[in-house]
Amino acid sequence: MSSPASDCPLEITVEQTRDLLARPDSQVVLIDVREPSEYETARIVGSKLIPMGKIPENLPLLPSDKHLLIHCHHGGRSLRVTQFLRAQGLTRVTNVAGGIHAWSQRIDPGIPTY
Repeated sequence: MSSPASDCPLEITVEQTRDLLARPDSQVVLIDVREPSEYETARIVGSKLIPMGKIPENLPLLPSDKHLLIHCHHGGRSLRVTQFLRAQGLTRVTNVAGGIHAWSQRIDPGIPTY
């Protein structure tokens, strides 16, 4: 028997993220854990801003029935948030490796880099 997190790797690429978001039956939520000023500078359409420091207080509001994709600027903060959420019992949480910087370079060059 596979574990509930077996279909949710710790990290995925921005290309895999794009593909998951594009699926019509997608059960994913893209969470941006950067600061509000960073979000104003560059954002992925459809992402939900919850700054890293606000994650613990927002824990009860996170949907446990969805696959949470966590991203930040380059992937460091979001990896820590992914690990924190998994430690809190959320099994369907995945870090977006490379963050919005990789998204800007490889998916949508219209999003500014900083």
